[in-house]
Amino acid sequence: MASPETIAIVGAGYTGALLAVQLLRRTPARVLLIERRSVFGLGLAYGTGCPAHLLNVRSGRMSAFPDDASHFVRWLQDNRPELADPDGFAPRMVYGEYVRATLDAQEAASPGRFERVSGEVTAIDADGQGVQLKLADGRRLSADRCVLALGNAPPDPAGAAGLTPGASDRFINDPWAPGALATVKPADEVLLIGSGLTMIDVALALDAQGWLGRALALSRRGLLPRPHDATQSHAQPWPPVDASLSQRAKAFRARARTIGWGEAMDEIRPFNQALWRAADSSERRRFLRHLRPWWDVHRHRTATEIGARIQAMIEARTLSVGAGRVVKAETRPAGVWIDWRPRGATETRHDRFDRVINCTGPLSDLNRSPDPLHRDLLDRGVARIDRERLGLDVDAGLRVIDGEGRAHRRLYAVGPITRGEAWEIIAVPEIRGQVAELAERFARG
Repeated sequence: MASPETIAIVGAGYTGALLAVQLLRRTPARVLLIERRSVFGLGLAYGTGCPAHLLNVRSGRMSAFPDDASHFVRWLQDNRPELADPDGFAPRMVYGEYVRATLDAQEAASPGRFERVSGEVTAIDADGQGVQLKLADGRRLSADRCVLALGNAPPDPAGAAGLTPGASDRFINDPWAPGALATVKPADEVLLIGSGLTMIDVALALDAQGWLGRALALSRRGLLPRPHDATQSHAQPWPPVDASLSQRAKAFRARARTIGWGEAMDEIRPFNQALWRAADSSERRRFLRHLRPWWDVHRHRTATEIGARIQAMIEARTLSVGAGRVVKAETRPAGVWIDWRPRGATETRHDRFDRVINCTGPLSDLNRSPDPLHRDLLDRGVARIDRERLGLDVDAGLRVIDGEGRAHRRLYAVGPITRGEAWEIIAVPEIRGQVAELAERFARG
């Protein structure tokens, strides 16, 4: 009788942890879960220590399992009953506790089949015989198959606004780095480059740590993520028309005028991946160039309470939002001087800030990533970037495509790094479905 195969998972954030759970549930495989930060089951989103950071999806839709919709709410009832409202938005740090508890429970139910490995994978070789993984400390691991669950890429290593990371503590390029925001003093004037979800997280974190200064959030269009409507009903799936992308957008706008954009967005959500896969490269590029900023702020909404808090900060003039671009940045002993041009204007403004924080979010083009594993995979042609430059190229079965256009037999990828294949693959409902389907595929051989 053949021994069960070994499956290595690189990355133990939400995606990797949940894939490990599904593999242990659905297959007899031995699972290696490898994480460089030595913290399993959290990742950046759920590793936050700020209670003001809430889930962007209601608790009733945040089960780790697509076939058990109330799993998270039941866990809340048993462990945090004060938060067990299926229509509420639980703190992200509490959701992190849930993910870790789910992983721990599955580990206990799978004796001898699960191993947590603390270390950074820097190189991977996959051939017809198996997969070899090299770690930064010199260790080597072997597996029959390997899945990359690398999550979101780090911020742009080149920095933002023309400022060089590490050149001054007045510029914070990675607000998620441990202790990064501790350098912000209570009265600091702050420039936040970006006005999306990362900016909102940073503004809330500064507010929670007692910061009393003022901040300008600057992005090309000055768009803020919309909050969830507390009065919105639960939408039912509404199949979109079978037409071109522009015709679909027209039909969606008409639907939104009838029932409201929030409910219309929720109606179309189950079909977003199919719509993306059906679109050709030209349609995808037009969407990314012209519609993506508007899509992001309407699709990736904030909790109702967070929307109210951000609005309160705006009304108190603690936070302002501007549309424009940075023309020049200069760090001086007394602060950072920023020349920026408001959108549609010809004149440039000249303002001083005590701190500048990069809130543009994860780097999308992995060709510019400094991550050692990204660099190894791309430089040696083990993997390649997808056409839209959103992540790694994978086929419909999530097999990684190499530099010659061939699909690996033993190397796969899941989660946000596969956005080019699925587009909608950064939120829990989509990720849990993706990893469950891959685990089931592995179970079939």
